Amino acid sequence: MLTIKQIYNLAIELGIKNDLRGQALVRHKLVRVKKQYDDLKSAHQAEFDRERLINPFSDTRFFGNPDKKIKRILAGIDIDVSELLLAKELEKSGKPIDLVLAHHPLGPALAGLHEVMDLQVELMAFYGVPINIAESLTHIRMSEVARGLSPVNHNRVIDAAKLLGMDLMCVHTPSDNLVANYLSRAIKKNQKKFETIGELMDFLKKIPEYHEAIKHKAGPRLFSGKESNYTGKIALTEITGGTEGGKEIYQHIAQAGIGTIVGMHMKEENREEAEKAHLNILIAGHMSSDSIGMNLFLDELVKRGIEVVPCSGLIRYSRIKKK
Repeated sequence: MLTIKQIYNLAIELGIKNDLRGQALVRHKLVRVKKQYDDLKSAHQAEFDRERLINPFSDTRFFGNPDKKIKRILAGIDIDVSELLLAKELEKSGKPIDLVLAHHPLGPALAGLHEVMDLQVELMAFYGVPINIAESLTHIRMSEVARGLSPVNHNRVIDAAKLLGMDLMCVHTPSDNLVANYLSRAIKKNQKKFETIGELMDFLKKIPEYHEAIKHKAGPRLFSGKESNYTGKIALTEITGGTEGGKEIYQHIAQAGIGTIVGMHMKEENREEAEKAHLNILIAGHMSSDSIGMNLFLDELVKRGIEVVPCSGLIRYSRIKKK
């Protein structure tokens, strides 16, 4: 039986292990953060988020007793006060919920969402975009996201959880890294089976979560290009990294030799710029893609004896092989 802190540590470990940038680079960035902290004056150190010294994903946090042992989790993509009340109702049926697990960030994890967007810089460089360009454009977008999140009532759900006596956790980028790595490996392994966008789309539709999403009219969709188009080089630049990057990046992605972007979601203004750059944009789906990452993480918890109750848009599918 795992404690909340052990579940949290497992999320960080899996997030680093599945990061498309590579474990070495992520751990090196942790060393750099430690140096930045050490160089701060004591007054500024007191304001520093010390969790960043061990966790490179600012959008992943827990709120509750770290030593609490967990038997049953209520897990969903978005957790609001309504899901907390649902957890309380489930207790009446004799199935108490020990931890409510969200994918999308809450509280300080939401306020710090822009910080994980740095991941996009090295990821763009991995796909061939000059890192100075990727860094400049990503940092502009990071500032936009930070300003956009500043007026949000970040702690609303956390405050409700405290009043209800519930423990909370959100696992965002580690989960997104899991799905990004999963799709990257699956596409590389099967890429000879498809050369057009239509064939790539058919391949994605066979993945259980995407197959189920089709029934809800939320399956993979082509946002730019034609199904008959060649895929060219495929990039997963819209799967992980906090949230969408800046619209100015697409011309540079195209110049780096990318033909197709596979993503979770995309704003219309970004889609328009991607289309101008002659990129194929295949949007696999938001809730379904998030579900893949969460399922991969939840399977690890199930293997360790934890029961999972899915809710809030989570398309639960287990990849644990039955003996």
